[in-house]
Parts: sequence; structure tokens; C-alpha cells
Amino acid sequence: MFNVIKNSIDWNGKIIELETGKIARNASSSVTVRVDDTILLCTVTFSKDLKESLDFFPLSVHYIEKHYAAGKFPGGFIKREGKASDRETLISRLIDRSIRPLFPEDFLHEVSIICQVLSYDNNIATDIYAIIGVAAALKIAAVPFEHTLGAVKVAMINGELKINPSIETLKKSELDLVIAATKNSVLMVESSAKEVNEDKLISAIELAHQSIQPVIDLIEDFTKATQQQPTCYTKINISEMYKSLDGELRDSVNNAYKINKREERDLNLRGIYQEAYKKYSALPGFELNAFNIAYKKLKRVIMRDKILSDNVRLDGRSAEEIRKIHCEINILPRTHGSALFTRGETQSLSTVTLGSAQDAQMRDDITGISNDKFILHYNFPSYSVGEVGIPRIPNRREIGHGKLAIKALDAILPEKEEFPYTIRIVSEITESNGSSSMATVCAATLSMMDAGIPIKTPVTGIAMGLIRHNDRYIILSDISGDEDALGDMDLKVSSTKKGITALQMDIKVDGITIDTIKKAILQGRNGCLHILSKINQLISKPKDSLNIHAPRIKTIRVQKDKIRDIIGPGGKSIKDICERTGAKIDIEDDGNVSIFASNEKSLEDALSIISEITTTPEIGKIYKAQINKVVEFGAFANLLGNFEGLIHVSEITDRNINDINAILSKGMYVNVRCVNKDNRGKVKLSMKNVDQTEELINSLPWKNLMKEKARKSYPVKRDSDFPYRRRTSVKPQRENNC
Repeated sequence: MFNVIKNSIDWNGKIIELETGKIARNASSSVTVRVDDTILLCTVTFSKDLKESLDFFPLSVHYIEKHYAAGKFPGGFIKREGKASDRETLISRLIDRSIRPLFPEDFLHEVSIICQVLSYDNNIATDIYAIIGVAAALKIAAVPFEHTLGAVKVAMINGELKINPSIETLKKSELDLVIAATKNSVLMVESSAKEVNEDKLISAIELAHQSIQPVIDLIEDFTKATQQQPTCYTKINISEMYKSLDGELRDSVNNAYKINKREERDLNLRGIYQEAYKKYSALPGFELNAFNIAYKKLKRVIMRDKILSDNVRLDGRSAEEIRKIHCEINILPRTHGSALFTRGETQSLSTVTLGSAQDAQMRDDITGISNDKFILHYNFPSYSVGEVGIPRIPNRREIGHGKLAIKALDAILPEKEEFPYTIRIVSEITESNGSSSMATVCAATLSMMDAGIPIKTPVTGIAMGLIRHNDRYIILSDISGDEDALGDMDLKVSSTKKGITALQMDIKVDGITIDTIKKAILQGRNGCLHILSKINQLISKPKDSLNIHAPRIKTIRVQKDKIRDIIGPGGKSIKDICERTGAKIDIEDDGNVSIFASNEKSLEDALSIISEITTTPEIGKIYKAQINKVVEFGAFANLLGNFEGLIHVSEITDRNINDINAILSKGMYVNVRCVNKDNRGKVKLSMKNVDQTEELINSLPWKNLMKEKARKSYPVKRDSDFPYRRRTSVKPQRENNC
């Protein structure tokens, strides 16, 4: 029934197995990848019909995680997975960026790739094996995908590089590097780092490329064992169309690229296209796809020749020149921090909002439930590029750029114990002409320093480009939008003064060498230091205090057995504290209690109540106590909110008492001294020689947890008012107010 083909290797201590012929046989191709208990199904489907009027490759990649793979129910009311999570979106982008450059330019058929996790071992990084599975499925599908692709992850623990680390190992790593590569060239790089030296980073990329080779051999052997389908697609011949366009439009396109201002240049190029389309579309046998591809190729060739020959870029800059930079902070008065960062025609408006642990972003996926206390949202409205558009939910690009900025900033964030706030940054891209994600990194750094967040050091970012023709190439710093679209590489580098914090590389060709990547990283780091010098001229370290509109937070540590006293039965106590003070309270299992309030008074009130609840009575100290119960041998009194002690009848006064109920009654307040306590927490109290004046009672620290409306007022008795029996048997008169 099944024609199953399997192949496997031992890769760095893990058995990786590829299989086809059993599941999803109606797809153009399907491959399952298994590593330990993790299994992924990767399918490729493509349309054999070619659509007209396409000027882009319609490739869609979907990485999907279902909770059943980890033996879990989806969280929330509806027990079915909904829209793609950020994690799924980011891995989908990772796969897309790895494979897209390897398709031929004239392949414009619709391609759908779905990679689904069927079984999940929570110690395996699925992103690497998703790329490998998709690469294997593409090799045996009837699509033009000639190169063999592999992927690997590298970590660095105490300076030592490790291949394909476990999830637990990765949590302690100074480096999280993913690369996709062919046998000879690197295609895609994605990395976050804790200020890693560029030489170490290059060494990690070199080690990764070496480690990929066994996987490439596995896929090639697997392909040979499978009956590979012949390539089936409609090739688009553009040679005649390109020759004609080159002869007629070269001078006008070349003149358009001499215009430095982007808006004027784009308008001119659009006019050239429309005039040419009007002429060529009237000719017999006109093919729109061929026309679009040829015109784009002409623009790319002219732009690249101009840069390679004259060493002058579209806006007149040299290869390493960075556009003019302008920085501002505190431009939005009611935010907790704000900044405007402008680099040429790219601009990011960044804001900071501080919150409590309850404001953290909860994530529920197959890896488990977690809470992110650092949130960054990147928004790219249509007006930023002068286009008409409707605001919609964040797309993949916005989610991806936001995550890259998070990776760049993560290394400089203060420790949780030092700064227990939840931080939310929003980057509004108000202008865009190249590298808005790196402008976000710079603006976010400025806004955090404006907010008074004690970041370890400022971090900046820059995007690098590449123009390559045969053996000649030139690396461009701070690329513009056209240089990104028509160039060969988009390399984003984020760095502090000490080292690199994030790296992302996408290319438009079939790979570049390690040596080229190394030169681009070094040039990018120099660009980051230049931008850092501009930022330091405005602000070089965080402000000494938080913004006046920022909330206040205080973290204290209490004994673990006191947590239940703060919470109270059914959460009654903690709810009452929050209602009375207006504060938010977060309690962790280790005894850390964070109090979050909008102002100092609210913070101090909540802190005072919690302090009294968690304070243990000390022998010899005087406390205000409330009588709970009166018995023949004395009275039980509550002090510090949650301690009950006995005031024995002999500890009320030195004189004999005829009627204890005439002296003490339930609900009244008295001053007591703690005279003894045992290991079980039992407390013995005394009223002897303790001042019972009303002024002293009111001055002692006390916050009753009962609501104000339920509180009763009782008269304060003085020692001189207490009835007692003299030895002369004279019985005193009872006071009316007793």
C-alpha cells in the first residue's frame, strides 16, 4: 500500500530521520522529519497554471503547532487553535527566508509550503528541523529547486560553541545563532547575542557551516533514493524583451537614478514604466510577466553598474557613509518615556510604558506557558512610505521586525531584581526608506533612557547591503529601500560599544561566502559605533529617576509561610488591600512580593499593611491589639492583623479583678506588651505597666484589614478606671460608659 522511503544519520549525537511515501501522498511532495520524539510533517504543493500580471514570486510558508503534539489542550475558552502565534509566524519567516533565494527568477507559479508539528519533545528546537524537512520536500517535488539546503543552531556556553543545543542549554547561552546554507554558501543568518565579540560570531558561523555538511549529504542521498519528479513549470523567456527595453529605456532609467530624492526618482521611474507598458502591451504576443521581469532586471543592472563603477550610491553617498541622524527625547509629555530617531528618510517614534507583573504578556504554545516582561510592538503604517492603506492587524513583517528589535535589546535590559517592572515599547514607523527595524532599536534605546530604565548600556543598529557582479562586490552601509530591493543582501547588525547583540541576514542570490559576511559585520559594527556617538551627544546614560507619570513599584521578600496570610482565605485579604490602597500586588512562590501603585501614598499604604501582616511579634515590644473574645481566665486579642494572643486575667492589672467583662469587651482596642511566644506561634500578652492613653493607641502602627464600614468604635479605658476589689471589700461603682 505504501512505498515508504527512509534515510537517517547520527548528527551530533541525535538520530535525524527523513521519511516519505506514507503520509500526505496527495501533496506534490511530503516528508516527515523525526528527532527523538519530535516529528514534523513538511508538505509542498504548487499550481501548474501560471497567472498573468505577477511581478513577485507567490510563495507562502506556514509553520503550524497544534497543542495535541505536546499532549495539551489549547488555553482559553475555545479549545481549538486560532490565528498563528508569534512563534509560528517567526518560524514561518525563518523557513521562507532560507528557501526563497534558491528559486529561479522566472518561476512565478504559486507555491504553498505547510510544516506541521505532529509530536513535540520539549527539549528539541523545531525551527532547525522544519527548515531541513522543507528543504528535503522541495528537492523531491516537481519545482525548480536545484540546490540542497541545510540548517543548524549554535550556542555559546562560557565561551565554548555547541551545535544544536537543547532548549534548557539554550536558556544559559550567550549566543543563539541559526544559519541556513548550501554546501558552499551561507543563505540566511538569524542571531541574538549578549554583546558577543564579532570574531567569536564569525567563528560560530564558520562552525555552523561545517556542521551543516552531513545534513546536506543526508538530503542528497534521500533524494537519490526517491523517485524525484521532473521539474514542471512554465519558463518565461525574457531575453528578447530585455534586449528591447535595454535599447530603448537605458538612458531614461539611468537619468532617473541620478535623482537623489527618492520621491522624485520613484515618480520618474513609474512614468517610464507606464509609457513603456502602453507601447509594448499593444504589440502582438505581449507577455506581462516577461515585461515586468525584464524591466526590473534593467533597473537592477543600471543601479548596480552605477554603484560598482562610480562608487556613488543613488542618494550621492559613498559606500560606508551613513545618512544624517537626528535624535530627540521626552517629546510626548504623558508617556513614561519617548523618543524620536531620524536617520535620513527613516524615522521611528518610540514610547515606553511601565507596568506590573500582571501586565506581562502571557504566551501559551506547545513549549509551555510563559510570561514576557519585555514587550516591543513594531507598527508600519502605509503613510510611512507615502501609500494609501487601511490599518490592519500586525502582519508577518511587523511581527518579525519587532522580534528582531527585542533580540537586539534583550542583552542590555536590567535584571528583574533591579527593575521589576513590565516594559512595553511601541515603535511607530512614521517614515521609511530602509532599515526601519534598526531605527526601532535606536529609538527604543533612547526612550528607555528617557524613562529612567537602568539599561546596562545603549545599543544601536544598522542595515548593510551588498552589490555583487562576478568577482567584484561592494558592501554598503545604511542601505536605502531601493538598495535593499535591487541589491544582493540585507544584513542587519545591532551592537553596543562592547559587542554584537543581534544579527540577521537575508540574501537575494544563491549564497555568499564567510569572508564577505565577515567584512559586512565589521563594517556594520563601525556604523553602529558612529550612530552610538550621535546618541551619546544627546543622552549617554539613563535618567536618574523615573518619569513623574510613571507608576511606582517596590519589591520586598517575606517568609514563604507568610504568603497565605497576605492572600487570606479565598484571596480576601489581598483583594481588600488592593481595594483600600489602589495598589496591585504580585506574589511569587519564592516569597518575593511586588507592590505596584500609581503614586507614593498608595505604595506606602499597601507596604505598611503587608509589613504588619508579615511582622512577627517581638518580646518586650508594645502593640495595639483588638479584643476578640473574653473568657473567665482572661481575653484573647488580635495584633498585627493575624496574631492572636492571650491576656491572662493576672496580666491585666496588679489589682484583683471582680468582673473581667466590666473591663474588657469584644471589639475594643488596648495596648499590650508581648511577654512570651512559643515555637507554635502562640503569644502571651500583658497590659501591666502599659500606658493605655488614647493618644498612644492611635499613634501605634495599625491597619485593621476589616473594611471601614464594618469597623466599630469602642471607648478607651484607662488603668485608673478599672474596677477592682480592695481588701476592705469596698465594691466600686460601675461606670455608665462601661
